[in-house]
Amino acid sequence: MNRREFMRHSGGMALLGASSHLAYSAESGTGSALAAWRPGFLDLHHINTGRGNSTLILMPDGTSLLVDAGASGTRGPAMNPARPDDSKRPGQWIARYVSEQLKAASLARLDYALTTHLHGDHIGDVTPQSTASTYGNYQLTGLSDVAEVIQVGKLIDRGYPEYCFPAKVADPTGLNYIRFAESAARRGVAVEQIQVGSSSQIAPLRSPQPGFEVRVIAGNGRVWTGEGESSKLHFASQAGLTAGELASENSCSIALRLSYGKFSYFTGGDLTCDTNYGRDPWRDIETLAAKVSGPASVTTCNHHGYFDATGPDFVRELRPRVCIVQSWHASHPAMSVLARLYSPVLYPGPRDIFCLGLHPAAAVSCARFSDLFKSCQGHVVVRVAPGGAEFSLFVLDDEDRTSQVKAVFGPYMS
Repeated sequence: MNRREFMRHSGGMALLGASSHLAYSAESGTGSALAAWRPGFLDLHHINTGRGNSTLILMPDGTSLLVDAGASGTRGPAMNPARPDDSKRPGQWIARYVSEQLKAASLARLDYALTTHLHGDHIGDVTPQSTASTYGNYQLTGLSDVAEVIQVGKLIDRGYPEYCFPAKVADPTGLNYIRFAESAARRGVAVEQIQVGSSSQIAPLRSPQPGFEVRVIAGNGRVWTGEGESSKLHFASQAGLTAGELASENSCSIALRLSYGKFSYFTGGDLTCDTNYGRDPWRDIETLAAKVSGPASVTTCNHHGYFDATGPDFVRELRPRVCIVQSWHASHPAMSVLARLYSPVLYPGPRDIFCLGLHPAAAVSCARFSDLFKSCQGHVVVRVAPGGAEFSLFVLDDEDRTSQVKAVFGPYMS
C-alpha cells in the first residue's frame, strides 16, 4: 500500500488536516498579526468597536459575508470607550478591519452584507457626526460607511422593498438605512429580503464546499420548519395592534446557522425570549429558533447577553462549547444570562465564554461568573479547520490598529 492509500484507509487525512491547523495556529502566536485566511478554512471575525455588532465571515472557498455593522449613537458612562478610538466613525473602523482581512486573503469585495434588524447598533445610528454619502441621499454610518469604501455584491435584510412589517419603518435610523438600500439597488447591488428556511440564499460563490451550509433559521417571526426550505410564521396577527403591542424590532431579527462538517455556529441578532410575563408567548422566537437549529459548537449571545435573551431553553438546546458575548454596555451581559450559560443543569460538560468588551460596572456586578471568562476585551476570531473537525479562537487587540493577537485558545474538537 502506498502512502496515499495508507492515508485514505487509516483516516490519515484527518490527522494531516489537524496538524496543518496546529501549524497554521502557530503562525498566529501572541504578539503577532493573525495569519491570513486560507482556502478550506472558515473564519468568523467578531469585530469590537465598542458601539455595536459586526461579524465578518470568510467561507471555506473565500466567499465573504458581513453580518451587521453597528454604530450606536448612545453616549455616557454606561458605554464602553470607542475602539480603537473615536478618531473615526465605528463604520469606518469596521470598514478598515474588513478591508485588511479581505486584502490579506486576496479577496476584492464583500460578497454579502446582511443586517439582522434595523437598530442602530446593528446598522448605524444617524448622528451629528454622520456625513452625506457620495452615492445617494443618505448619511454615512455603520453599514453605509462600510459600503462607501468596499464593494458589496448582495445586500440582504428583513424588510426589502416595502419595509412595512409589522409596521412601516418611520424612525430616522431606519429611514436612512432604507435610502441606503434603495440607492444600492439603483447602483446594481442585488438587494433582497431574507428567505427564512433557505440554504441557498447565502452560499459559497466560488466553488462548492462539501459539508458547508448557511441556513436561515429565523426572521420576521418566521422560523424554519426543519424540512426543506419551508418556514412557518409564529407571530400572532399584527392587525389592529397598537404601536406598543406590535412585535418588536428585536424579535424580528434574522438568525443564521452555519454548518461545516461537525462544526456549527449560531447567531441571532437581538432575538429575545421575552413574552411580557407570559401574556404573549408568540414573541419568543429565540426558543423556537434554538430548537430547530440544534446544538452549536459556537454561538453568540442574542441581544448582547441582555436580561431578556439567551433564555434557559436556548442554552439547553444549543449546548455551546464556546459562547461569544458581543457586549459594549454596562448592562451586557446580565447576571441571569451568565448563570444560565454556566449552568450544568441545562447541559453538562465544559464551556468557555469570550466577551468583546466587558464594561467595568458589569465586571463588578457579574464577577461571580465574569471572572471565569476566557477573554474580556478584544476582537474574537473563530478559525475552523478544513472539514470542520476542530477550531481555535484568537483574541485580537482592539486598541492596536494592527489587531495583534493577544491570546490563542484551542484547538477545540467540534
